[in-house]
Amino acid sequence: MSDADSPLFVNAVARAMRVLMAFDGTRRELSLSQIATLTDLDVSAAQRFTYTLTALGYLRKDEATRKYELSPRLLEFTSHYLASSDLVGRAASYLQQLAIDTDETTNLSVRDGADVVFVQRIVSRHVLNPAFLVGTRLPAYATAPGLAMLSTLGADEVDAVLAERPPVAHTRFTVTELAAIHARLATIRRKGYAHTREEYFLGDYSVAVAVTDADGKADGALNVAVAKSRWKGAADERRISDLLLAAAAALSAAPRRSSAAG
Repeated sequence: MSDADSPLFVNAVARAMRVLMAFDGTRRELSLSQIATLTDLDVSAAQRFTYTLTALGYLRKDEATRKYELSPRLLEFTSHYLASSDLVGRAASYLQQLAIDTDETTNLSVRDGADVVFVQRIVSRHVLNPAFLVGTRLPAYATAPGLAMLSTLGADEVDAVLAERPPVAHTRFTVTELAAIHARLATIRRKGYAHTREEYFLGDYSVAVAVTDADGKADGALNVAVAKSRWKGAADERRISDLLLAAAAALSAAPRRSSAAG
């Protein structure tokens, strides 16, 4: 039985979230009919949800155009998440030091299903894509932090993640074959870090290391993103991976001792 089939599942909450998620960053303003179409709701239901969300302060309505947009009040959810995350709190100073040491963009990401989500980001003056913000989601298989986190999972767990979001090519460099993904994860486990080159968008090189819990599973990942034009080959890979490995080691939990170890 899926979660949506459970008697505990509240459909009204799910529909309200669909209304909010219709504003996906590519659409700043939406009319009521557009919201109904995007959420697969009838106009009457869409009107009730937009009215309620507006009354609660999560949507704004322009009375002149009769279009809706998201309200800054939604940022409360982000601030509450960041304030309550132990990893975000502990990682902040390490991320800042990485930004100073590399003069490049540094990120802290967590995995949410088949995606990685930026939860902390320090953008350098050399950043390739300033549109990537805290909260941006990217496919795990096509990003260095995603691959670093996937490398801490078993083969069956990796297959389940990839089945949730089957790999597709975002650039000509994206690795999409399952066998090739498993092979590179084995390399990442051996080396301790992931390195991608232009796999999600062209010109982006990235190095990442997983931050792990006591069971060796990823709590998140630190990464440094470098523009291709600034990349200095093996020297940069070695220098940046060493910095990331040291920071991730300081943030990761000590491995659990097996009972056999006494």
